[in-house]
Amino acid sequence: MEKRFEALLGEERITISTGKVAKQASGAVMVRYGETMVLVTVVAALEPNVGGDFLPLTVEYQEKIYAAGRIPGNYFRREIGRPSEKEILTSRLIDRPIRPLFPKGFACETQVIATVLSMDQVHDPDILAMIGASAALEISDIPFSGPIAGCRVCRIDGTLVVNPPMNVEHKSDINIIVAGSKTGVVMVEGGGKEVSEADMLEAIFFGHEALKPVIELQEKLREACGKPKRIHEAPQQDAALVELVANTAADRIREAIRIPGKMDRHAALRRVKSALLEELGEAWQARKDEVLRIYDDLKKKLSRELVLKEGRRMDGRAFDEIRPITCEVGILPRPHGSALFTRGETQVLGVLTLGSGQDEQRIETLSGEESRPFMLHYNFPPFSVGEVKRMAGPSRRDIGHGGLSTRAIESILPDKKDFEYTIRLVSEVLESNGSSSMGTVCAGTLALMDGGVPIKAPVAGVAMGLVKEQDQVAILSDILGDEDHTGDMDFKVTGTSAGITALQMDIKIQELDRSILQKALNQAKAGRLHILGKLLEAIDKPRPRISPYAPVITTVKVHPDKIRDIIGPGGKMIRSIQSETNTRVEIDDTGMVKISAVNKEDGEAALKLINGLTMEAEVGKVYEGTVVRITDFGAFVQILPGTDGLVHISQLSTRRVTHVSDVVKEGDKLKVKVIEIQKDGKIRLSHKAVLEEGL
Repeated sequence: MEKRFEALLGEERITISTGKVAKQASGAVMVRYGETMVLVTVVAALEPNVGGDFLPLTVEYQEKIYAAGRIPGNYFRREIGRPSEKEILTSRLIDRPIRPLFPKGFACETQVIATVLSMDQVHDPDILAMIGASAALEISDIPFSGPIAGCRVCRIDGTLVVNPPMNVEHKSDINIIVAGSKTGVVMVEGGGKEVSEADMLEAIFFGHEALKPVIELQEKLREACGKPKRIHEAPQQDAALVELVANTAADRIREAIRIPGKMDRHAALRRVKSALLEELGEAWQARKDEVLRIYDDLKKKLSRELVLKEGRRMDGRAFDEIRPITCEVGILPRPHGSALFTRGETQVLGVLTLGSGQDEQRIETLSGEESRPFMLHYNFPPFSVGEVKRMAGPSRRDIGHGGLSTRAIESILPDKKDFEYTIRLVSEVLESNGSSSMGTVCAGTLALMDGGVPIKAPVAGVAMGLVKEQDQVAILSDILGDEDHTGDMDFKVTGTSAGITALQMDIKIQELDRSILQKALNQAKAGRLHILGKLLEAIDKPRPRISPYAPVITTVKVHPDKIRDIIGPGGKMIRSIQSETNTRVEIDDTGMVKISAVNKEDGEAALKLINGLTMEAEVGKVYEGTVVRITDFGAFVQILPGTDGLVHISQLSTRRVTHVSDVVKEGDKLKVKVIEIQKDGKIRLSHKAVLEEGL
């Protein structure tokens, strides 16, 4: 029997129902907001994975094109297997706030599937999928320390708005997604247009207040429809074995985690682990996996104590200190811009390529087809962390880091009308020890300036960490990979000297309060400004000219009636122009013509041909035309491609003409002057005026 619950989210009511569809899932809900509907199901295996040391959770968000009343535009006319970038990013958006809320040691394989069934082009389904995941887990038998809820917060014309219509989001200078529990924030994702820390903090907690009714809704849903939770007991460690491992290895672990260099530190820890297993001897071989889990827990505990009790970090830095930075630009000769950004043991190569409008990325979404003039692609090869792995396409992590870096940079790019190029940035991570996504933002900014892209302001980023035990709190700037692994938060903030352009916060504890977020934002600002200073030491402003290897783009506006003349029958003319001049020619419905050429000479040649096709006759101007037709009353002369006019018999000569054919015949070249352009567009020409004026 279906049960339905409603709550106010922003200015509209959100509905969550269950009990009607997908009843064999562990939990299933239908979430509706306006006419957007998302089905979210969760299923967990009955038996735990044997030997697993992590939560086996997968989240799949899928958009069905039928939800928007359309047939897919691909060759197969169906949703293809590979998820889109939007689907991947939304899957991560759902995963990140719910993952910390499963109990420690829960090892039953769990899958959340969110399917968009209806989409009204007003309400984005991503928020509904996140809320639905929490609600489905709440009513299921799966252990879960929820509920959580989420909402989108935008600031439009100075006013904060929850879940505004999709078609007005672009008007906002703050656009973030906030996820939270009843008492704190668990995740933040989004960006802004150089927004202050205070304004961003206000937006985060404005969103947190707005989502509380949806949390109460889920509590009512659980009371009415929830199944009894499975009994899950966290695996208990053998106290004697824990003590034995600590007595054997603790001092050596403390010594090893103080080694500043990542590779040296990891090598030392491997030696400690090997020595531990050797000293425990064969008596403990049957419990090797248990020993290693105890060892990992001990290493994490001692790493956190290093911060909270001793007030120091693994590499000896102060909590707010940024690692040494070096920046180089112009290191690759042929790409249109390049830069190498190194911060500690994280190193990123940023590479810029400029293209024409035809190079824009075209994608199909529920809202229709979109063109993207800016692309940022993040690559994380295994050698960057000293590993051997199979090389494949971009992972979900790669897509996620690329999405964050894209938001960080796109707000400082020049307007399309001021810079006609399609922009592609590629981030090649060459070394990684913490926050390669922030290294991507810095390397990308340097590559843009090296390539002569007139950005509005340079942007940099920093990753913040947290170690928290009861009332003890330490916030760390520019975290190492090991600090990320053993800490409680990964908070990335990017921006210019004027304000924030993007941020992303994930936590491993259940929630954060306002005071911690405020301190983290302020500490991140100081770190960001320090990094910006280092970028500007390498290159303080964009180069005055783009690379000589970049395409030359020329634009010209023609009368819309002339578009058909440029294209020609079946596209014959435009193909001829492109082939003859080795260019790309694009025309829009307004008559804006864009010519993309390898060099200036080819562009000018194409422009000359197009001008010849689109020139309009001017009164008083003399043209050398071709006689195309003869009549009893005069001759028609083509003065421009597709443009001809009449030379009346009385205007053919300074003397009286009896027969037109006595003076001219078809195919003759004839110099004529335009003496009138009539309202209906007809053109009157005169050869007589040319003769009289001696032209």
